[in-house]
Amino acid sequence: MPTALVPIELPEWVWQRAETREALRDRNMGAVFRRVQQYGGASQSRIATAVAMTQARVNEVINGRREITRLDVFERIADGLNMPDSARHLLGLASARDPRSGGQAFDLAAFPEVVRVYATQAAASQDIRQLAASARQVDVLAVRGLGLVGLKDSLLRPSLTRPEGQAPQLRVLLLDPESMALTVRAAEIGESAESLSGGIKLAEARLRELSGDCDLQVYRYQIRPTWRIIRLDETLFVSAFDSGWEGHESATYKIMETPHGPLHRGFQRMFASMIETGVRTV
Repeated sequence: MPTALVPIELPEWVWQRAETREALRDRNMGAVFRRVQQYGGASQSRIATAVAMTQARVNEVINGRREITRLDVFERIADGLNMPDSARHLLGLASARDPRSGGQAFDLAAFPEVVRVYATQAAASQDIRQLAASARQVDVLAVRGLGLVGLKDSLLRPSLTRPEGQAPQLRVLLLDPESMALTVRAAEIGESAESLSGGIKLAEARLRELSGDCDLQVYRYQIRPTWRIIRLDETLFVSAFDSGWEGHESATYKIMETPHGPLHRGFQRMFASMIETGVRTV
């Protein structure tokens, strides 16, 4: 059984939930502490020990009777709750110092919005499913999309059918099966154009089955496929297409929105532009 002396460790997905991210942006530590209680099973006393406060002070923060404004206290809370860098950035703090780097500031390249890199989509599947289960907005940019949304055992399919009023908005961009880009892509992966085209049409047909379960929009695009995107609320999972290389085989980058990050904004802008110029089929 955990004690007050054991560091508080929350699952990574807790820090990615929309309500947690909103609380961090607003520097609402009361809401953050409530998430720690809810998902970490931590008592007020245990939180107090982790963040070097009194239990009475933690109680006041949780119940909205006291606000935290000092930067050093935010730093202490971030350290005591073992916040990942993505959460620290939303709170307006620098990246944590990782002891493996000799005490130097640990930053993921020049873009702290890239919070994790997976070798393949399969390596990211558990993380993706966890976020998809509660996402209110799901966007997909793919070639045919069968492995993502087109089949009953697809990666995202189980999360799209929910009780009435809880279903997400789903937007899907698929390659136009009549386009020249499809012929090029089929040649790149050693598949016939007829087979690739048939897979896209099958995905569209299977997606129509979801039209009564969620707010669904399906579009066709005509440009040569380059990026494969899964958006779950404000979290993106991005991989790439290349010659002889399917999107699910690519390294997958997990990208979180940060105040000055260009990648998240850029991919969102690209997706919106493709929706505007695409042809809606469902």
